[in-house]
Amino acid sequence: MKSIRESLRGAVVALVLSGPAVAQETVKIAFIDPLSGGGAPTGEAGLRHYQYMAEVLNGRQKAFRFEVLAYDNKVNPQETLIAAQKGIDAGARVLVQGNGSSAAAALTDFVAKHNERNPDRQVIYINYSAVDPSLTNEKCNYWHFRFDANSDIKMEALTNFMKNRPEIKKVYLINQDYSFGQSVRQQARAMLKAKRPDIEIVGDEVTPLQKVNDFAPYITKIRASGADSVITGNWAQDFNLLLKAASEAGLQASFYTYYAGGTGGPTVVRQTGLAHRVFQVTQGAANVGDAESQEFEVAFRARTGIGSTYPRAFNAMNALLAAMQEAGSSEARKVAPKLENARLKPYSGGEGFVRPDDHQYFQTMFISSFGPMEPGMRFDEEGTGWGWKMVGRVETKDTLVPTTCRMNRPS
Repeated sequence: MKSIRESLRGAVVALVLSGPAVAQETVKIAFIDPLSGGGAPTGEAGLRHYQYMAEVLNGRQKAFRFEVLAYDNKVNPQETLIAAQKGIDAGARVLVQGNGSSAAAALTDFVAKHNERNPDRQVIYINYSAVDPSLTNEKCNYWHFRFDANSDIKMEALTNFMKNRPEIKKVYLINQDYSFGQSVRQQARAMLKAKRPDIEIVGDEVTPLQKVNDFAPYITKIRASGADSVITGNWAQDFNLLLKAASEAGLQASFYTYYAGGTGGPTVVRQTGLAHRVFQVTQGAANVGDAESQEFEVAFRARTGIGSTYPRAFNAMNALLAAMQEAGSSEARKVAPKLENARLKPYSGGEGFVRPDDHQYFQTMFISSFGPMEPGMRFDEEGTGWGWKMVGRVETKDTLVPTTCRMNRPS
């Protein structure tokens, strides 16, 4: 029989060999987007993406356990700030927001002030969809990281595609009346003038954000203008109702969009019958990615019941985990320096990296058209029997745009 001394010695050796137990760190993420009103389907889709990625990353490693807290901001800047404070009070150290650049502008200012005043409770702001260029230019913020291409990058890609389509003669612009919509219309005018001065802009309208319930009067104007093409940055209800009105009026125009693939969008596009005449510029789509991303898409659809409309959410979460692993911490002050130097393969393939100068993530961009399934197209959308087909690709190096950001870095 072993002596008590021998037993104790064995226990000490076992403890030394096993090493100290490492506690798993819980990382709370406050998801702040519209979960009611006209923008609700868009916000709810984004929430599912982040909840799914939390599950995936929790299963991939044990150092960090991600938990997503959901807050409805009603696409309202003031509601966004209230939600942000609630999230922080609940322990969130990462804020995620995307839909609505006006909300994003308020949030980035809030985060900068909060972090300066609360060095022990600093947070990182992950922007996955607010694309006003000012957010990584004059309003740039050290704690803000954007994983979507800004509207200038998207319009550059879209107009590069349009310039080679000789059938485009007359274009109508219709956009939402806030900073993002104003940016889309201004850049569309400037870039078309530079690339295709023969194209005539026959209409240019802005509409109240998520407040128009019937776009029939606008469609009547578009038909009367003789436009063969429409450029719109409208999203959620404002896109779906626009296309619904176009379908009901039998408008035979091509649509060049940012967000036709959003929730409900594919269904109304299918109703128009405009096969491969509705285009979107994105960082990827279900039928666009490589084999690895398509297998991920299969798993995502099986778990969530929807198709991926936010590949950038996957990129953001992968980058966040990598930065935390490299920092060995979820503290914002330790994670931010790692995140601003992130280099990772985007969900749909190609090259991807965060530019330290302004915290803009650059990635390969794609132009896709929506139409009946063809050989090589694996996924349809929303049970329509139609899917997205890649018709143009812009490599990461060709998406780089200059920045006027003068980053105020913490000392």
